[in-house]
Amino acid sequence: MPEYEKLANILPAELGGRPLIVFDAACVLCSGFARLVARLDRSQRFRFATAQSPLGESLFRHFGLPTDVYETNLVLIGGAGYLRMDSLVAVMRELGWPWRAATALNLLPRRSRDWLYARIAANRYALFGRKESCDVPSPGLRSRLIG
Repeated sequence: MPEYEKLANILPAELGGRPLIVFDAACVLCSGFARLVARLDRSQRFRFATAQSPLGESLFRHFGLPTDVYETNLVLIGGAGYLRMDSLVAVMRELGWPWRAATALNLLPRRSRDWLYARIAANRYALFGRKESCDVPSPGLRSRLIG
């Protein structure tokens, strides 16, 4: 699984080495993923930031990602960044069993994984919807939002 450059020097101190998920707050699918992880993460290790926040935009720029269209989640674990399908697999691996079974997606060739992710990302608003304003997050997610 490719890891992108280490980020320890630009991550906020409040992370304390904890994993971070940067997600598109306007995307129903992306926000739903963040809510799902917040619910499944019983040890509350994951922190969250919206891609539209100053922190999210800064991290997207750091990785050379556009800040006007958010077609991937950005996941930071252990100072390494993960994009596209790798971000999903990295999060599921951290959540433990049975979610770790999602690592089986790595059996698909990278081109296939990237193609599948790109198709879903390009059509996510049509398939799942788009929010015109941000939801009020649940207390469990709100306490873990940074940036």
